[in-house]
Amino acid sequence: MRALPAALLAMALSVPAVAAEPACPRHVSVTGHASAAQPPDFAEIAVGVEAKGATAPTALDAASKAVAGLSALAREAGIAPADIGTAAVTLRPATRSVARPGGMTEEPDGYAASNVVRLRLAEMGRLGDLVRRMVETGANRIDGITFGLRDPDAVFADLQAAAARDARTRAAALAEAVGAKLGPPCTLTASGGEPAPPMMRAMAAPAARGRPVPVEAGTIDTQASVTAVFALEP
Repeated sequence: MRALPAALLAMALSVPAVAAEPACPRHVSVTGHASAAQPPDFAEIAVGVEAKGATAPTALDAASKAVAGLSALAREAGIAPADIGTAAVTLRPATRSVARPGGMTEEPDGYAASNVVRLRLAEMGRLGDLVRRMVETGANRIDGITFGLRDPDAVFADLQAAAARDARTRAAALAEAVGAKLGPPCTLTASGGEPAPPMMRAMAAPAARGRPVPVEAGTIDTQASVTAVFALEP
């Protein structure tokens, strides 16, 4: 094989590359949307005990003993062990305000400990009664309630498919309006919404003894968007 002459080689290297033809020279771009509101299928509550003691072990033991009773009550209520878990354990020096001639001052006052468990409950109609029983058993701390979906990704995947169908419907209407025929899709890009995060709500203060705490689960809103580019045919 003979080498190209230097002049021809230089000309070959200087020829610009031919630009690639776009996949959809005539196209329409649209964004489809889909949303859903559905009741949650689980509730989580963080409930616990705060206790004080003259020493650190005394305070921690008091909180631990009380929260063990809360966990036992949850199991008796039919909550699976996998849905009962420790959320937080804290221990800190406690102080108290004391009036002195020069003003108020803080003095050591033993230790404060807390132990919080997180419970997941599928039967949300029982939540109010469970909260009341927890308080009667010794709980003096409620950090809030969470409502969520056990499989948010499946919900989001269904909405993405619905958003893609919505995009095609929008594109077909636009193509018909300008006297064109909708061709195959060029690109599909999911954007916008995400799987719905759990809903955080403050828990109402426990009601009078013997009365369930009113709890309303509401609904969880999920949205999805799909941007699509379709070819246009004459």
